[in-house]
Amino acid sequence: MGLEEKLPSGFALSTVEGLAGYMRKASLWPATFGLACCAIEMMSFGGPKYDSARFGMEVFRASPRQADLMIVAGRVSNKMAPVLRQIYDQMANPKWVIAMGVCASSGGMFNNYAIVQGVDHVVPVDIYLPGCPPRPEMLLDAILKLHDKIRHTPLGVDAVREEMRAEQLALAAPPTSANIGLLR
Repeated sequence: MGLEEKLPSGFALSTVEGLAGYMRKASLWPATFGLACCAIEMMSFGGPKYDSARFGMEVFRASPRQADLMIVAGRVSNKMAPVLRQIYDQMANPKWVIAMGVCASSGGMFNNYAIVQGVDHVVPVDIYLPGCPPRPEMLLDAILKLHDKIRHTPLGVDAVREEMRAEQLALAAPPTSANIGLLR
């Protein structure tokens, strides 16, 4: 005999974290931040074929103060990095970032001094979306994964504890200069 059997029908049980997560995921407002060819695929995601309004993303916001999701679509140059950071800092909390495309995720084929080798050097990234350029269906899948992440984000003291744990894991990770890749 659980509590569910003793309650009248139509009565739902949940937690405040669960309810807040459900409401947050259903009201993402993305910022307009297309930098290269990936932006074309991002624009088609906002069109009628993929209908981003089904996911609470009615329109891409032109003002960072109205946005809580930044989709970095394309390569980030060193000149654009401070602008990207300024827009991120002006966004409303809580905020999330999707690195769309291989150029935003790792610099892509542009391994030179002018391009930032991964947008995670400038802003914290929640979801990495691979591809050159990734299709709108892949962006849709990344947004659904972000919805799942947002729904299970803790609040209050649990959020502080989770943030401290993530920071300790990041500090314990080996530096990227120690990784041996194809170029070594």
